[in-house]
Formats: sequence, C-alpha cells, structure tokens
Amino acid sequence: MSTILDRAAVQSLTAPDLRPHTAGRTYPLGTRILHDGVNFSIFSRGASAVELLLFDREDDARPARIISLDPATSLTYHYWHAFVPGVQPGQIYGYRVYGPWDPANGMRFDPTKVLLDPYGRSVVVPKKYRRDAIRVNEENTAAAMKSVVVDTQAYDWERDAVFDWARDAPPKRPCARTIIYELHVRGFTRDPSSGLAEDLRGTYAGLIQKIPYLQDLGITAVELLPIFQFDAQDAPAGQVNYWGYAPVSFFAPHRAYSSRQDPAGPVDEFRDMVKALHRVGIEVILDVVYNHTAEGDHNGPTLSFRGLDNSCYYILEQDRSRYANYSGTGNTLNANHPIVRRMILDSLHYWVQEMHVDGFRFDLASILARDSSGQPMSNPPVLWDIDSDPALAGTKMIAEAWDAGGLYQVGSFVGDSWREWNGRFRDDVRSFFRGDEGFVGKMADRLLGSPQIYGYKEREPEESVNFVTCHDGFTLNDLVSYNEKRNDANGEGNRDGCNDNRSWNCGVEGPTDDPVVEKLRNRQIKNFLTCAMLSLGMPMILMGDEVRRTQLGNNNAYCQDNETSWFDWTLLSKHADVHRFVKLLIVRRLLRDVHAESHHRSLNQLLSESNKAWHGIRVFQPDWRSCSHSIAFSTELKDEKQIGHVILNAYWEPLEFELPTLTHNGGTLWRRWIDTSLDSPHDIVEWQNAPPVTDSKYSVGPRSVVVLYAPI
Repeated sequence: MSTILDRAAVQSLTAPDLRPHTAGRTYPLGTRILHDGVNFSIFSRGASAVELLLFDREDDARPARIISLDPATSLTYHYWHAFVPGVQPGQIYGYRVYGPWDPANGMRFDPTKVLLDPYGRSVVVPKKYRRDAIRVNEENTAAAMKSVVVDTQAYDWERDAVFDWARDAPPKRPCARTIIYELHVRGFTRDPSSGLAEDLRGTYAGLIQKIPYLQDLGITAVELLPIFQFDAQDAPAGQVNYWGYAPVSFFAPHRAYSSRQDPAGPVDEFRDMVKALHRVGIEVILDVVYNHTAEGDHNGPTLSFRGLDNSCYYILEQDRSRYANYSGTGNTLNANHPIVRRMILDSLHYWVQEMHVDGFRFDLASILARDSSGQPMSNPPVLWDIDSDPALAGTKMIAEAWDAGGLYQVGSFVGDSWREWNGRFRDDVRSFFRGDEGFVGKMADRLLGSPQIYGYKEREPEESVNFVTCHDGFTLNDLVSYNEKRNDANGEGNRDGCNDNRSWNCGVEGPTDDPVVEKLRNRQIKNFLTCAMLSLGMPMILMGDEVRRTQLGNNNAYCQDNETSWFDWTLLSKHADVHRFVKLLIVRRLLRDVHAESHHRSLNQLLSESNKAWHGIRVFQPDWRSCSHSIAFSTELKDEKQIGHVILNAYWEPLEFELPTLTHNGGTLWRRWIDTSLDSPHDIVEWQNAPPVTDSKYSVGPRSVVVLYAPI
C-alpha cells in the first residue's frame, strides 16, 4: 500500500492557504449558503486528509485558495466539513483527497486529482478537459471539471404575494390521462430546420420556444433523456456521448444544454423550462441514471466518487481492483449502501422540491435491486425508500425493469407505486405486425394492459408503460424500413446495438421512392401508433416518430450528435398525414373517462367489470391458433355510453370480418373512426364526424387496424 503522491508535492503546485475558516457542520452535504459565507461538507471514509480548493476560473492551473480541513475539528464520523466566510454564489470549487492508493483492497485515493462535489448543484467544464488524458499520478487541476456554489433559493418561481402560493404548481395529471413524449433536449431543437437562433438551438431555452408544438401535438408529459451533468467524452475515440448516460453529478443540470454561460445559468434556465411547460399543463419526467457513473472501469478517469470513497460508491468484484459491470458501461453504483442510498434520495428530493420536476424514469432500474456483492435482493432498501418516501408521494416513478447483467424484472419489480417500461409490449406488438406466428394471444393480452404480466399485483392498468420505440433502438420509421441495423458510423464495426429488432423493411431495405412500399410503411406506422395509444396502460411515443424521423438504420445512436439524431423539422410537412394521425389519436385518448383511476380500480377489476368479447372473422369465434394473424374485440364503455370494436389484421391479404349486431333502438349504426388502410384524411377522422358503416361486415385491408364505435 502506498500514497500516490505525497502531500507536500501536491501543495507545491498550488497557492498557500491565506484566510481563516471555521469547522463548519456536517449537514447538509454539499454546500449551504449562509449570511456571511458558505458551509461545505463531503463524505469520505478512509481519507487521511482533505483540501477544499477555491478557483477564480474553471481552467485555472492553480486554486486561488486552498483550505486544509483539520481532522481534529473538521472531521465528524466520515464527514469532512468547513465554513468559509466571504464565499459567494458562483464560487468555483473542488476537492483534493489524500489516502491510500491500494486498488487490490478497493482504495483509489489520488490527491493529484481535483474532485467534483457529489452534491454540487452546478458543474463547469474547462476547454482543456480531456477524458483520455487523465492518468494516475498526473496532476489535472487546469483540466478538471469543477463544482459551483449555487443559491437555489434565489430563483423566482413567481409566488403570489398575498397568499404565498407558488404559481408554478405540478400539473399532477392522473396516469390515465398521461401521454409521454420521450425527448432529447439537444436533439429536439439543434437542427437548423428548427428555425431557432443559433444560441438557442439544443438548449433548455430552445425547448421553451417549441412548447407550442408540444401543446398542439397533445402530449401531456415530456420524458427528457439524461440532463444530469455528464461526460460527453465518455465514448469511443473520435465519438461523443450524445444520449448522456454518463453522469458525473446527480444534482447538476447539464451545462452544455444551457444558453447561459454564467456559473449558475443551467440551474435557472432548466427551471425556466419547467415553469414554462407547467404553464401549459405539460409534466417533466427525467430519465435518471443512478446505476453507474462516467468514471468507467479500472482504467477510467478519477472525477469524483472513485477518489472520495471507491468501495462505498461502487460494487467491486471479488478482485477488488475491478468493478462489477451490471450496467454495461464499466462500473455499477453501489445503490444499497447507506451513503449511496441517501445520495439517491437526496437527489430525488432536490429535483422534486427545488427543481419542480414531476417524475423519473430510472435507467436500468434493476441494478438498484442488487446488493453490495451484486446479488439481487427480494426487498431492496433503496427501492422501498423511494417507493414509500412521503416527499415523493404522487411523483411518477417509472422503472426500466432490467439491467445489462441479465436481471429482467418486467412484471415483478418491487414496490406499490412503480410503473414499468413494458418491454414485452414493444416486442410482441412488433412481432404481431411483422406477421410472426404465435402472437395473437400475446397481442390480445397487451391490448388489455398485459394482465398476464401485471394482473397478479392488483394494480391499476397504468402500471404498464406501453411503447413500440424509444431512444434505444430503431425509430418507428426505421422499424418499417430496415431488416438489419446500420451502425457503422458508430465506429464499432456494426457490432453494437441490439440484433433482435423484430423489424421488417416492407420489401425494400432503406429509403425508397416506391409508392407501394411507402404506403405500406405508412400503414404499419399507424398500426403501431394506434395500438400504443389505445391499449390499456400509459402510452409513450418517441420524439419524431409522429413525423417519421429516421436515423438511417442506426439503432444505437448514442454517439451521433448530428443530423442522424436531431429532429428534422422539415418532416412536419413531408409527413403531415402521420402527424395528423397522431394528433387525432391523442385527442381521443385524452377524452377517455378516468373513472377507473379515480375510484382506484385495479386492472383485474376493470377487466372483470367490462362487457367485452373476442372475435375472429366470425363474431364470437376468435382464432387463437399459432397460424392466426388477426383478432377483433368489442367492449362496452359504460361510463362513455359507447361500445367500441377493434379489428387487427396482420395478415398479408384483406379479410372480411362480421360485425357484432347492435341491438339498441333508434337505428344505431357502427361508425368508422380509424382504418389505417385508407389514405389520409380517411385513415382517421374526428371522433364526432365518424361516417356510418351500413353493412353487417367490414372488409379490413391487409396489415391494417380498424376501430369502430357506436353510441348505446
């Protein structure tokens, strides 16, 4: 065991300590602004010494001031703390932490590195930052990312002066009235076709400018890909981490998404965005990454956690010089360690209470079910902490209920309030409309909220988040345009990205001018959208799917910060028919009665109380054989005084379906709302203008969906 660089050698690189400080307090962690200075506190077990470094600029090669924390007065338990008079909001700071360099025993203290505060509210990134240039035993002061003191109480949420009501109030939409739009902050407005000024493109402020588009589309929540400060260089050489699944801080909004360059700018601009979205009733859900960090594997850089307390923050292998890798990114956060658990809860509290977000989607959430040795736990403390926390009650919690280590918990994720990304919905709907055999029964189950997966829990239908596409994989356009992924631009020889896409190119690989193929692709896209929007559960659509955004077959565009991933706003006119189709789907979805949710009826109760029937091409004769490719069902919507009839034909020929007889008086007829085989504007019509169907049978085109209804 050895120390990597002695303290005197490091101090020779920096300026002397000039001003007095006091011991300060352990709580809260991070920084706390007081009337005459700032209190600093961090956790580091095993450290022999800690220095707080204050900087004038993020790229300074030397701190303006070094504050050595005296263990006799500034160390309580494993918390190092100090109160520094005169420090103001906007102060740039970092830490040096001394201790054993003993990787074999899980200790990686490296005092040559300036470390980020895990609780820092803002992060600055020097122009000299180079992830691959930071080596062990190499001083990195000028190139290190650094934390910033932020006064989070100074922001104007526009409170009412008389009643002291915060005018920015969360919409608190019921899940039954929630439609999620998965969106990348930068990619949404970065393309010049967005029409925004250069300094606004790809920013929180730029997103504000496009709120009218979101409002017109009708979605009720945006799910933002990671906006925690991340390391954009955490990618293969020559690439960039575009998606943002490489966090370096769980409290700081990503600086590159801000049009403001002042130290606290990203915090306030993010809140401007939240406030603007709330004003039109749109909720903000964050895609959060509490499963790993950008420090990577044993060869990765020391940015923060590794240099503070490596064995506390990470799950280590039996060879403690190596990191468990259930995330597929090199390391795994030790989420059920008490210190890490507290950090995760504190982070969630901050984003809800101080930043006013409405929910979270947890990336690779099953990792949070693993203990310090990596084994799955039946009752993971951190997940139950989140589930039962009173400050988070009513906040939407969505789990990606699997991880890269093979743990798959769709339908079995712990807790009473978690929603889940239903990966089986995605796979089964894709397979059904591709024409695969054996999926009629699964398709029927997915339409009804997946009771075979979730029914045993006696939970509401919206436990299932229904989606066909997301950021990870093909876009909806590419799902119907490519049989094979096209990831060569990622620089990994097309080996990256999922191989099980269940896609079908409709007869031609890639773009085509063939009108027959294009018409079929349009129809398939509308089939997918209809099923996602009308199935029981909480629907989610991917940014740009409503205008057939393409990634040219790239199904793993995590490193493509270019036109491959950006929203091309010219598609809005090119594919106006699909955009119109989505808008009318959403309008009808939001007209649904939410009586079931308001009375806390479970999925099973809802299904048992509904008067529904399954059909095939003959009424009441569904064909459940594996060779079948079609199914129909009718259901009585008592609260809406209507009966609906849905026909799904994934067969490659038209089929004639008998329609259930309407026994009501007054000459009631079926009305056609959707027929995806028809050209726009007949493919979907406004609900109240649906034309009558006078025949007792309906010819359903190949690979198409028909939705009929009748008043009762």
